[in-house]
Parts: sequence; structure tokens; C-alpha cells
Amino acid sequence: QVQLVESGGGLVQAGGSLRLTCAASDGTFSSYAMGWFRQVPGKEREFVAVVSRSGTYTTYADSVKGRFSISRDNAKNTVYLQMNSLEVGDTAVYYCAAALATTITIPTIPRAYVYWGQGTQVTVSS
Repeated sequence: QVQLVESGGGLVQAGGSLRLTCAASDGTFSSYAMGWFRQVPGKEREFVAVVSRSGTYTTYADSVKGRFSISRDNAKNTVYLQMNSLEVGDTAVYYCAAALATTITIPTIPRAYVYWGQGTQVTVSS
């Protein structure tokens, strides 16, 4: 069982930045592709970004491409989401998740992920 704990959410004005952090409890962290998703009430969970096991491969939702950056530090069992140029539409609860994966797999659908964090609220004001 891998436990994931997100932090770094909060309230920020449009145009600002936040850095989300997700810390994993398990020493097998490098066995997982790590993703970030977000969800607003009444809507399905939405893919944001994913990074491969080694950090070599990444992909992003079109809505955040060029503004968000995902990275990981396998020595610290941690994955990050740097969010710049935030927009009101980025307001959501953000979740990190872990997917068992090959070295090049970067899944973008929620059902590919086996472990989820509890979420952290990001609110962007106009």
C-alpha cells in the first residue's frame, strides 16, 4: 500500500504561481508513473499531467500545457507540479496518483492509477 500526501495548495490571484508537492510513503516509488489530476464539484476527475518512472517522459493536458510543469525526485519519493500563470479555471481539488507502469508508460486515464492522495484545494481568484 502506497500512501500519497499532497501539499502546497491554497488561494492565489490569477496570474500567480503555486507548487504542489506529493510525498509517497513507499520505497518503491520509482516503480510508478506519477500523475496529477483535478476535480471540481459535479464534474469528472480531469487529467492534468503525468511523469514516467525515471522522469524522462511527461505529458500534459492541453489546458495546462506551457503553464504547468511536472517533475519528480525519486531519491525523495516526491513528485511536484509547478503551476504558473494560474487562471480562475484552474480552481479545483488537485490529486496526485501512482500507476504501476513500464519505464516509458505515461497513463492519462484515472482507472490506470492504483493509489491516490487525499487532494489539496487550489483556488484562483480574479
